Amino acid sequence: MIFTPNESMTTIRAAMNRSEHDGPHASLPPEGAGCALGRPGGATGLGLPTRLAAIVGSEHVLTDADSMSPYLTDYRGNYHGRALAVVRPASTQEVAAVVKLCVETGVPIVPQGGNTGLSGGATPLSDGLAILVSLSRLNRIRALDAANDTLCVEAGCTLAAVQEAAAAAGRLFPLSLASGGSCEIGGNLSTNAGGVQVLRYGNMRDLTLGLEVVLPDGRIWNGLLGLRKDNTGYDLKQLFIGAEGTLGIITAAVLKLFPAPKLRATAWVNVPDPAAAVALLARFRAACGDRVNAFELVGRPLLELASRHMPHCRLPAPSEWSALVELTEFSADIPLLAVLEQTLNAAIEAGEASDAVVAASESQADALWALRENANEAQKREGLSIKHDISVPVSRIPEFIRRADAALSTWQPGVRIIAFGHIGDGNLHYNLFPPPCVTEAAFIARTGEANRIVYELIAELEGSISAEHGIGQLKREALCRYKDAVELELMRAIRHAVDPRGLMNPGKVL
Repeated sequence: MIFTPNESMTTIRAAMNRSEHDGPHASLPPEGAGCALGRPGGATGLGLPTRLAAIVGSEHVLTDADSMSPYLTDYRGNYHGRALAVVRPASTQEVAAVVKLCVETGVPIVPQGGNTGLSGGATPLSDGLAILVSLSRLNRIRALDAANDTLCVEAGCTLAAVQEAAAAAGRLFPLSLASGGSCEIGGNLSTNAGGVQVLRYGNMRDLTLGLEVVLPDGRIWNGLLGLRKDNTGYDLKQLFIGAEGTLGIITAAVLKLFPAPKLRATAWVNVPDPAAAVALLARFRAACGDRVNAFELVGRPLLELASRHMPHCRLPAPSEWSALVELTEFSADIPLLAVLEQTLNAAIEAGEASDAVVAASESQADALWALRENANEAQKREGLSIKHDISVPVSRIPEFIRRADAALSTWQPGVRIIAFGHIGDGNLHYNLFPPPCVTEAAFIARTGEANRIVYELIAELEGSISAEHGIGQLKREALCRYKDAVELELMRAIRHAVDPRGLMNPGKVL
């Protein structure tokens, strides 16, 4: 192998004799569509803002259109709701008092965190019957137990604030999202957020030991235990994680912390195709075990978008497919960079990679990650697209891409497919842009057709139509079509048992 240093990075190349997230308007339910469990009727909210102000203070009850507007539109701008008021409590007790008042008056409640969700789960319906409860003022770090490796935080803490609190104690909270500066822990829990380090650390279900929740009747369930073993019946916290606010309002959580890695080694690896990327992942896991922190797959069309819309991003040598690989190590005595390079050399020898760029510093590693983390922004600047956030077994990712590409190219000749994602845990973001000859409006109008092609294939491959973005409003109808009937029956039974009046986040998930 030839190691060719340049002014910015170390490049590993093959020897000369070798050859080289669901559409934005997809399946929208009818405006004002109610929850399957039934909606309260006749609640006008007369006098409600005054009574809410007595709980949280008048300055934290918003009723005018301009003040409420930022809360009533989702991140992608696909859903525009209405509300009686936006309420901003500052404590769990205030949240509970607000919920009790809503139960008394029959007013639905929509919980919201940082409003960075991608499925319309935190946006109220357009009927204007609900109040929106923003958790952003519940932003305190309650306790850090370094010996127990736990951190107790309130739901309105941003992910970045939680990471900083962990880092100040020499620990790591490993959830990693591009929206970390604005997304909030309550929202991360409600959608069971994943991100780029699920491969090593798991998603929010795996990172949470305890919860505090305001139930739909206004009672407070204090389940803030920092225990890794508690075999005393049902694990109730798992009901609320991923429930998107339909079973109650998460107000605080006990999160797992980990030792902070001392070393990081990052490489951008060009691979022949997705099958080679899967083989490369297996090689790294066999050679490096849990040191494989992240493994991302990126198709060339995404890099082309980044080049067009984000010229400040430094692009590696182009390839149809690339993998972004990161290893971390807790011991400074381990030659991690050498381990990375040895594994890459073996992969090149085996034909699983053609060449790789290895970061020689933290800033260079950050520059490589910027290409992946700016994916959403580059797509947003390109225009509207039909987005899918899917997962399949890792072994079936190449088959999904091959078959989905072929079916969609037949459906719409010239369709531009942007595929990238967390190949290490089987999660792909598989997004479709119109060909130059088709208008955005005409293309988006056919979202249902595209979704059916993708979702039918996903069902055949025993995958999921939502890997990490949740169901919200966007995929509610699709969930009914592709979820097992028995599962749906159990989900509805749980929801009715916990919230018999259907006041919690109506019109979402079910």
